[in-house]
Amino acid sequence: MAHPKITLVGGPTALIEAGGFRLLTDPTFDPPGAYRLPYVTLTKTAGPSLPAAAVEPIDAVLLSHDQHADNLDHSGRAFLATVPRVLTTVVSARRLAGGAQGLAPWEGTTLAKPGGNSLHITATPARHGPAGIEPLSGDVIGFVLTFSDQPDRSVYVTGDTVWYDGIAEVARRFKVDVVLLFAGAAQTRGPFHLTMDTNDAIETAHAFPDALIVPIHRDSWAHFT
Repeated sequence: MAHPKITLVGGPTALIEAGGFRLLTDPTFDPPGAYRLPYVTLTKTAGPSLPAAAVEPIDAVLLSHDQHADNLDHSGRAFLATVPRVLTTVVSARRLAGGAQGLAPWEGTTLAKPGGNSLHITATPARHGPAGIEPLSGDVIGFVLTFSDQPDRSVYVTGDTVWYDGIAEVARRFKVDVVLLFAGAAQTRGPFHLTMDTNDAIETAHAFPDALIVPIHRDSWAHFT
């Protein structure tokens, strides 16, 4: 597998092209605006660099979670209906209309090209804030992508998470070439961060010393610090 081509669309949305596959992380294609959630209002400050039509066709969407508008906005939800596979958390798959597939941490699934390469996708643990935050923030997963033409090298998409033992376990289990690190030090109602801050990003880079670290989801929203 050659190094993947990564195109940042904006926020958590990135196009990953590798091994003959086209994958999109957390689709957000709305223009700037406000989103009223049960406990907070999120404000989008910049639109995408590309429209949804510019990233098609897509083999699969890697959706870390569906419950927050900065990871799945209105246009992103509409986009899900245009792709053949949507991989996400088990609870998100239940909430989404259509054929979304829910994966628990360490559970996997395989995509295949006719007569060509295959791609194994493993769901990875994520914690969207400090310990004990799960009842408020909800379930989140990341993804490790392993391509059949180079099975000993992988791409890791962290999803919305802070640094904790679950991320260290990913580093122990996989040889990773590229980490798409959801950063931004997101902060809403409390003094704590909901995604990786600078120290968390450094810890992650230290855990994956041979990987290219690509920070995403660090701008375009007012709650990133």
